Amino acid sequence: MSSPTHAALMDGVYRRQKHIYDATRKYFLLGRDPMIQQLDVPPGGAVLELGCGTGRNLVLANRHYPDARFYGLDISAEMLQSAEKAAARAGFRPHLARADAATFNAGELFGRASFDRIFISYALSMIPAWEETIEHALGHLPPGGSLHIVDFGQQERLPAWFRSSLFDWIARFHVNPREKLFEFIDEKARNSGAVSRCNPLFRGYAWHAIVQMA
Repeated sequence: MSSPTHAALMDGVYRRQKHIYDATRKYFLLGRDPMIQQLDVPPGGAVLELGCGTGRNLVLANRHYPDARFYGLDISAEMLQSAEKAAARAGFRPHLARADAATFNAGELFGRASFDRIFISYALSMIPAWEETIEHALGHLPPGGSLHIVDFGQQERLPAWFRSSLFDWIARFHVNPREKLFEFIDEKARNSGAVSRCNPLFRGYAWHAIVQMA
């Protein structure tokens, strides 16, 4: 489970990074935009982003699905400040809250128990309790709902030197790609009677997973 110490750590990381985050990350956080385009949100559906960061993804999702209702949470107060400003500039008002993605209470935060779509973009690799986060997200999906994840992969079809250099660099930002992500997703989908799709992108640079509830 994430702790107040982890929240403080994330605030420390992003206190200055939030000002340049979107400008610098767009070149290597690959697969985010296609994931959002493939959410296939039903008319008037509810969409939750776990680890919403600067709000960049929520703004983009709102452009694709303007009649949806959007919700976002993050453990970093610094990032939520950026998300609020980004949403205001874009002219829409998502429901934002500070909370732990592994333990959040959706009823208390947002006044609802489930969401048609939940997505997590490059956040699981920074959440210590990443397995609990996935389980918690699945517990907030109704029949027909889906969980969408994109994050760093294991660079399985890229040169070893590239993997080593990338992992060393992102570790400075407390990023730890989850080697067992696909295995865990498949297991949880089987246990819940759901269908999972797990695909490497860009020769394994990124991984994309979807869990569709029956």
